[in-house]
Amino acid sequence: MATNRNRKAKTKEDRGNGGSEILTGTNGDEVLPGTTGRYLVLLREGVGKAGAKALWDTAGLRAASASDFTDGGVEAKQLAEAEAILFEDLGVAVVDTPPEQIQALSAAAAEENSILAIEPERVVYAMPAATAPARTIVTEEPEGDFFTAPLPAEISPIPTVAAGVPIEFLRGYRDAVNHLVDKLLAAGGAAEGISEEAVIAAFNEAELTWGLQATKVPTSRFSGKNIKVAVLDTGLDLGHPDFVGRQISSRSFVAGQAVQDGHGHGTHCIGTACGPKRPSQLPRYGIAFNSEIFAGKVLSNQGSGGDAGILAGIQWALTNKCHVVSMSLGAGVSPGQGFSQIFEQVARRTLAAGTLIIAAAGNDSARPGLIKPVSHPANCPSIMAVGALDQQMRVAFFSNGGLNPSGGQVDIAGPGVAVISSFPRPTLRRTLNGTSMATPHVAGIAALLAEANPGARGRALASLLIQSARRLLLPARDIGSGLVQAP
Repeated sequence: MATNRNRKAKTKEDRGNGGSEILTGTNGDEVLPGTTGRYLVLLREGVGKAGAKALWDTAGLRAASASDFTDGGVEAKQLAEAEAILFEDLGVAVVDTPPEQIQALSAAAAEENSILAIEPERVVYAMPAATAPARTIVTEEPEGDFFTAPLPAEISPIPTVAAGVPIEFLRGYRDAVNHLVDKLLAAGGAAEGISEEAVIAAFNEAELTWGLQATKVPTSRFSGKNIKVAVLDTGLDLGHPDFVGRQISSRSFVAGQAVQDGHGHGTHCIGTACGPKRPSQLPRYGIAFNSEIFAGKVLSNQGSGGDAGILAGIQWALTNKCHVVSMSLGAGVSPGQGFSQIFEQVARRTLAAGTLIIAAAGNDSARPGLIKPVSHPANCPSIMAVGALDQQMRVAFFSNGGLNPSGGQVDIAGPGVAVISSFPRPTLRRTLNGTSMATPHVAGIAALLAEANPGARGRALASLLIQSARRLLLPARDIGSGLVQAP
């Protein structure tokens, strides 16, 4: 059965329909809003490469497999142009074919029940927060139902240690600050009789970001040694001075674009999860400073991509036996809308292999008046969804909530407002808001817990994160088990 390789109106480089209009291809096929025109196909466990090949042959598709590529990393050009790509460990294929051919594929597999589900491929985006109120930093603003992410505006310079101040004084000050923070956190946030200004002052960032202080990272004796952390995002500034000498593996799954981060979102997230203990300029912002970094570019320099790129990145991480996968990306979900059955099965199979996926809950809310559901793919029950908190231990105004009864719950929370981290040169660092910023806090601490507990992988590692979280007087709908804490 022949296929029409020119059926789409949009180019391979600009896949997807993120607007409200219905696009049509050259042969009249609809490309629904928020989708790319391709399909995800979930195969029954045990079908394998040979069984999948039989399906592709029956449907007349030219197919490739992730196992055909070094380290399971599908070449970006192949990912964009192949009629079918099989991710064997995940049991999922991405198929680029007209709807009638998908029906033929399904029919060919019906007798053996080898296909469990078929879903359209979604468009996904980097997840920065919308415009912030007073005391927070303005980052990117949404455009319609979904939004791409231009570079955020410059902010004021990061404060540095004043010349001539003895380091012993700063350490003593930090200890006093940490003592006050402990009291405030134990009380569930800004305690009665203590002003908001006092809470902000408690997080002096001369040496350490407030996020590291609130999550007890500085007092942890663990560093993520021998733990592999994959961050699937817009890539990494590979020449950033704070990552010189680090063990970094990188792969781009975006056609025509190198791993080098031309957006900034990925470098910021990698900085929080895996940044250095001693950066070139204070404060310290990184958590798992001895971890092995896997930087997967699954979103373009414009901040967007498709489900296929995410799946390619997960397959790559799994092939390389990464312990943690951090994904600060997603697509909006409507109230009452279910989660992706395909991503849920991928997450289950990944957990069984010993890899935990952690993803951003999303930034579509405008609290207190509007709370939106957890975004895709974080709304899958087997993916750890992360909400965001501010310095006063309040739910960030933009952070989505666990509204949909069928999946879509927030599992844990992390610092997500005014978060300092690395940024591509020449800026070197920036302050951003978002559940995107909260997610790498959880991922970095997951690496510390994985080091501290060598037998805890997959679901066991997720359980440790949840059990060790600091409980706060806030709805579980918004923060799950509470604020993530380092071991």
